[in-house]
Order: sequence, then structure tokens, then C-alpha cells
Amino acid sequence: MADYPKDVRYTKEHEWARRTGQTVLVGVTAHAQEALGDVVYVDLPKVGAILAAGAVFGTVESTKAVSELFAPIGGKVVKVNQSLADEPHLINQDPYGKGWLCEIEPAQPSELEALMDADAYAALLAASPA
Repeated sequence: MADYPKDVRYTKEHEWARRTGQTVLVGVTAHAQEALGDVVYVDLPKVGAILAAGAVFGTVESTKAVSELFAPIGGKVVKVNQSLADEPHLINQDPYGKGWLCEIEPAQPSELEALMDADAYAALLAASPA
């Protein structure tokens, strides 16, 4: 099983969220990108968009399928990863680094603490059928 970074929180939809000062970076987990296969296109929200926790905020398209992206927390999009427009494969190569999706200014910072930690996420995956 993959090793999941301890400095991020996880959702059951396989997104991650990492606090970076006053904002939160969001991406998809290593598990999600492995299940997707080769990512070929990403549709991200516009800067300034207001997201609700759990709401769809974009899609990621791979050679296998198109999957919706769900906001791990609510807030305002302050930045999107422009590199993904030309290099969507960064999600496969570095899901917790250069493959991040967007940066959110949280409406309720406490929402981040309600997400799963790395151990809980690993347990969720272990309990899921392959």
C-alpha cells in the first residue's frame, strides 16, 4: 500500500487538502490518480469561485474515464494550478506536489480538521474492495 503524507487531510472521494498558512491546497490522492490512469485533461474552477464543501468543483479526464472533483472544504478559490493545462500528467507524476489542483481560502477553517488523517484514509482504502 502507498504511503500517504501525514501533513494533509483526506476525503472519502479521494481528494486531499493541505494547510499552507491562511489557505489550503487541494489535489487528488495517489490512490485516485492510480485508479484513473493517465490523466489527459483537467477542468478546474475559476479564481474567485466560491466552493461548498462536498460540491463538485471540476473534473479530471484520463484515458479510462472522466471523474468529478469534490471540494474537501468550502471557501473561495484564490489560485489554480495553471501548469495542469499543458501538463495534466503532473497529477500522475506528483499528486501531492506539482500536481495540486487549486488553492482555497477557507470559509470555515475547522472543516479541514473534520477530514480524515492519513491513518484513517489508509484504513478506508484497506476496507474498500479492490
